[in-house]
Amino acid sequence: MCGIVGVVSHNPVNQVLYDALLLLQHRGQDAAGIATNHSSMFSMHKANGLVRDVFRTRNMRSLQGNSGIGHCRYPTAGSSSEEEAQPFYVNAPFGITLAHNGNLTNQEELKQALFQNDRRHINTDSDSEVLLNVLAHEIQESTTGYSLDPDAIFKAVAMVHKRVRGAYAVVAQIAGHGLLAFRDPFGIRPLCIGVNETDEGNEYLVASESVALEGIGFRFLRDIAPGEAVFIDNDGKLHQRQCAENPSLNPCAFEFVYLARPDSILDGASVYATRLKMGEYLAEKIRKEFSAGEIDVVMPIPDSSRPAAIQLALKLGIEYREGFIKNRYIGRTFLMPGQAIRSKSVRQKLNAIGSEFKGKNVLLVDDSIVRGTTSREIVQMAREAGARNVYFASAAPPVLFPNVYGIDMPTRGELIAYGRSNEEICREITADKLVYQDVDALKRSISDVNPVLQNFEASCFDGVYVTGDVTQDYLDRLEFARHNPKQEPAEDAGRTQLNLTLATAE
Repeated sequence: MCGIVGVVSHNPVNQVLYDALLLLQHRGQDAAGIATNHSSMFSMHKANGLVRDVFRTRNMRSLQGNSGIGHCRYPTAGSSSEEEAQPFYVNAPFGITLAHNGNLTNQEELKQALFQNDRRHINTDSDSEVLLNVLAHEIQESTTGYSLDPDAIFKAVAMVHKRVRGAYAVVAQIAGHGLLAFRDPFGIRPLCIGVNETDEGNEYLVASESVALEGIGFRFLRDIAPGEAVFIDNDGKLHQRQCAENPSLNPCAFEFVYLARPDSILDGASVYATRLKMGEYLAEKIRKEFSAGEIDVVMPIPDSSRPAAIQLALKLGIEYREGFIKNRYIGRTFLMPGQAIRSKSVRQKLNAIGSEFKGKNVLLVDDSIVRGTTSREIVQMAREAGARNVYFASAAPPVLFPNVYGIDMPTRGELIAYGRSNEEICREITADKLVYQDVDALKRSISDVNPVLQNFEASCFDGVYVTGDVTQDYLDRLEFARHNPKQEPAEDAGRTQLNLTLATAE
């Protein structure tokens, strides 16, 4: 899960890209980068760190041009090497820079084919560099001579869809030609486009979330469809085409639970409205499992669970209070690499207001429980603040399966719900009672807001991998590589025995 942005303007875009990345900072706090295009030349700066720390005045001055792309990175496989900061660049054909949000599930096969068949060298472990080289090769194959038109570009994207599997939302610049953006045929990761109408003509901005458009004055046009590509040429003309044979919309349910900002609209659904609905459905379940008067107060774990907690309290007729104050200068702990760092950061991030807890039966509401580290610390903080009983509710279902589409929850050992009953999880986080959202209720929370959305990528909850290529062997290799980065897996080593449902690929 990363943030991407691309813009074509009549004026310098360095500040626009910087501002857009600040609005997408919640999607990745590990590294940031910007690449601009000026007179067929690229300027690029990228480094580890937050957007505000990566770009200094001297860096911004060097980023010249009226078009460009930007990226803020969240490492999906534990890597935070500066060499893997994006955008990436290749010089042939034409010169291309690319930024990518998602994760490729056939990266190793693609890497081998690029070397053996396409004669292209991959210099990092990033699947984004693999994707860039696949795109570059297909653009080269679809063109003749020095000319490049939208038809050739869309033909290349169609071939990318045929070769690449997994989740990917992409922005890319082709030197001297324009800005390209496209989305995988399953529509797993979000991507939208906006316009700024000026006297000089239209300016376009593509971004992961609508908040990045609206926050800098662009009008939201629409979401880019699964499998679709849009190309804005150097004259500012917008070209668009469906490039996949059997596209289907399967947005990531975890985007609505946690990843996206509440003021964004993803695939026609308000993230805030879906979280309110999650609170309503969770309230129905809590009403069945708790007796009247058992809960004195409802409190959210700030910030992403707040809408669900507000609506839950309203539906149950129970007092809603803010018991934890958040230090906004600490990053999102879910995005932090390493269990020890996450555990230490919880108490730096949150502070309890003792008077709100003392002598009360408190229902804490969080957006989800992934590793359980944060939940355990928060329950202990509530007890230390004087709570009589601490109940815990998750607006999302139990996270039972690895996610392979760009969220860092790939192995069983990191998932507290794997192999445990609700009672066992409750004991692990030291709560007095634990309630999870049901999977069907989570999906209805989103569908209620936009009835067009009926299918979801919810593999971490239900084990259904929509791309159809994620097998148990694949997950075994992924888990082995995670724990043994320098070893090759033995035959049948470490079988996960996951109860998977593999979706049929279109």
